[in-house]
Amino acid sequence: MEWRTHSQTGLQQAARYLLGMRLTIVALQLISIAVAETMVALAHHAEAVILPLAYGVLATLTWLWFTRRPPRSTQVVSLVLIVDLLMIGAWLYLTGGYTNPLVSLLLLPIAVAIVLVPLGQSIAITVAGVGVYTSLVIWHTPVTHEHHGTNLAQLHLVGMWVTFATTAAILLLVVGALARRLRQQQSQLAQIRETRLRDEQIIALGLSAAAVAHRLGTPLNTMTLLVDEMKSAVPVDDPVAEDLSLMETQLALCSGHLQQLSTAAIQGKTAQLEILTARNWVSRLRESATLLWPGAAIEWHQSAPDCPVAVDATLDQAVLNVLANAVTASPSWVAVTAREGSDDRLELVVEDHGDGLESTPEGTLGDQIVSSDSGLGVGLFLSNATIQRLGGTLKARASAKGTTIIIDLPISEDTNGAMEVQA
Repeated sequence: MEWRTHSQTGLQQAARYLLGMRLTIVALQLISIAVAETMVALAHHAEAVILPLAYGVLATLTWLWFTRRPPRSTQVVSLVLIVDLLMIGAWLYLTGGYTNPLVSLLLLPIAVAIVLVPLGQSIAITVAGVGVYTSLVIWHTPVTHEHHGTNLAQLHLVGMWVTFATTAAILLLVVGALARRLRQQQSQLAQIRETRLRDEQIIALGLSAAAVAHRLGTPLNTMTLLVDEMKSAVPVDDPVAEDLSLMETQLALCSGHLQQLSTAAIQGKTAQLEILTARNWVSRLRESATLLWPGAAIEWHQSAPDCPVAVDATLDQAVLNVLANAVTASPSWVAVTAREGSDDRLELVVEDHGDGLESTPEGTLGDQIVSSDSGLGVGLFLSNATIQRLGGTLKARASAKGTTIIIDLPISEDTNGAMEVQA
């Protein structure tokens, strides 16, 4: 397999538009010759027909070259555009030179160069185009050996109109399409840069969390040993023994959380996904939420659809982080609904009656770390990053009644995997 750079892919995609432009020029040249022959006798009829045909063959070969072996440098593209100028200029030389109304076709390779190649090469191609036009002025050849002033004037006026209309259409279709593709690529690059910056922030948070977890291991083990020694020295019926038992339970819970952090890191590193039906996945989320918040008033509305969805442990934790924020903001009522949206998407809706998003600027939910009175403010940021990594989005709507968060996920196409997991 041959790996290609981003610029090579762009030139490969642009080859089709360039072929369309060149074939349009060839067709216009042949049609103009046919029309001119009905009014005057061209001085170089045979050469004027053979040259466009050769130009069409050359354009096809260039398209095949750019499609199969796209150039690695824009200098090759500039040389090809200069060849376009020379081919068009040679045909104009045979059909009246600068008096030919189709002389404006020399602008098309220059317009394409402005879009495709760097500024320095664009200036060189522009100078080459001006040089070709100047050569046509200096070395002028008449259209016909005979004098037909009225026919030539009428032919020139009609040709000017046709040239303007055709040039405008080619600029709109070819140059406009190339410009739109370049803007699309620039937008994709900007999105990639933003994603990379966000991933760097996540990596920094992950490294900090791993360092803290590593440092907490030794103090927790020390405290566990101390509690064991204190329990052995205190009678069973002493009230302090009950407090020591509670402390031992809490230390074990902290150690378990650290172990879960290590397990989640290993799963995230291997990037293992499993295909579940939405109903089974929501059921798993419900069990986890019940274990974490046994006294929380969470309503799980209606049964979830049977569509398959790709999930992993990090996605479960991201959804649980959203639920944790909802339970903290609205302990009295939280509702969770799973439904099948449009365009093969699964929507998980979390509603509450709290005001947890009043301080968050609109449109920035999960895009940056925000301050929080009840936490460190990074949970929602990490949840959004995880959901986006799996092709989903995190949207929120705050009102006087509370907050509604919608987790939008793509429905997986691997239905067999979902059935196997379900079985």
